[in-house]
Amino acid sequence: MQPPLPLPLSTPNRNLVRLTLIRGISWTGFLGAIVFGIEVLGFELRTVPVISVIIAMGLINIITWWRLSRPRAVTNTEYLLQLLVEVAGLAMLFYFTGGATNPVISYYLVPVTIAAATLPWLYAWIVASAAMACYTFLMLFYDRVPEMSHGLMSPDISLHVLGMWLNFGLSAGLVTFFIYKMALALRRRDMALSRTRETVLRNEQVLAVATQAAGTAHELGTPLSTMAVLLSEMRHDAKGDPALEEDIDLLRQQVDTCKSRLQHLVENADRRRLAEPEVRPAEEWLRYLIQRWLVLRPDVTHRIESLGKRGSPELAVDTTLDQALMNLLNNAADANPNDILISLDWNHEEVIIDIRDHGPGVTMAIADQLGDTFVSTKSKGMGIGLFLTHATINRFGGGVSLYNHEEGGTLTEVKLPRALAGQTV
Repeated sequence: MQPPLPLPLSTPNRNLVRLTLIRGISWTGFLGAIVFGIEVLGFELRTVPVISVIIAMGLINIITWWRLSRPRAVTNTEYLLQLLVEVAGLAMLFYFTGGATNPVISYYLVPVTIAAATLPWLYAWIVASAAMACYTFLMLFYDRVPEMSHGLMSPDISLHVLGMWLNFGLSAGLVTFFIYKMALALRRRDMALSRTRETVLRNEQVLAVATQAAGTAHELGTPLSTMAVLLSEMRHDAKGDPALEEDIDLLRQQVDTCKSRLQHLVENADRRRLAEPEVRPAEEWLRYLIQRWLVLRPDVTHRIESLGKRGSPELAVDTTLDQALMNLLNNAADANPNDILISLDWNHEEVIIDIRDHGPGVTMAIADQLGDTFVSTKSKGMGIGLFLTHATINRFGGGVSLYNHEEGGTLTEVKLPRALAGQTV
């Protein structure tokens, strides 16, 4: 058996990873600015508490990285606490470096923006309120740094103005890059949820069709049995009339065929058989399936091409997948039974089966709906065949796409994941 793949990070996990990166970048920048201010510009700061705050935030970052390696998912509450720790750390740092007179004080907008982009409404307001409270506190209580008001390069450019400019550049860069990444993660999560809802809806439709089919099969059993009994009595009463006996025998044969097909339908619906697909060589399976199809469609002319050059891929298949591909082959034959091209190709991840016909093609108005709802390209069709075909192939982890070929006709592309060598299903 193939070892299980690690689960992908959830959206809160990814956001916490990015918050940790932001914290590492920003606090490293703070440390560099403080060292530059003390050693080059001669700032008179309380070095021990300032460096202690930076070291404490560094330790929190290390602990956060370790926590992200644990399998437990990050919750919104934990993410909120991380942002509140960031706000508190900034408050302590700013307290010892000029309070609200520190030009970097507007960096508080970064955690507020992150919270607004990634957290629920209430949590975002908690972070905003905490940042506003800290800002207000720092307007009244802080260690003064008089050197910040000194001119630099010219009397019109003070350290305070220059610091505000640098902080704006840092904040704008962090917000633009990381907030975009966080919003992108949220959009991808929404897309994944949308695909999941579509899959659930399709499965519900398939279940409804299957339930109705099972009920119909059960209901047909009684009239067929009644017909068989009546035909037996009629056969007995028709002795001596060869023509009538022949007609009754033909009717009895048709009734027996119907009963046999219903029995076959019930057997194929056995869940245990559907849960255990068989792993077979893709090319061998496809050629066997085409031979079965040609027995039902002797009017078809076709060609088979094998485009793959390396290896011999295998597929996990069962009777439902056989029927799904048979439906697509029948659609091609119904469009135009002449010169149907069936090609088989593969790469290291999937097997691609292309079916090209020379029919009228698919109108763009309904191309995107095929397989999602009961839409048919045939005047008397109900669309159930294509719908079930899409559902079956999606259940195997594959997909179906229909294109209008540039030279006319329809190109149906089926993609199925390769079964790994020695894989047990």
